[in-house]
Amino acid sequence: MLKFLKGLLKIAAVATGILFVIYFWNLDQKLMAWAYTQVNRIFDNKKTDIRF
Repeated sequence: MLKFLKGLLKIAAVATGILFVIYFWNLDQKLMAWAYTQVNRIFDNKKTDIRF
């Protein structure tokens, strides 16, 4: 049982560390900005057919 708790604590500590790094360097917003740029590049190159 103690071995299981140590493993669980180690997993929780690693997950907390990873989440802190993502938060500290604002990596989630940087990833979203990169993805937004890629999506815009794809859709800006599409031919549009606008009829009213």
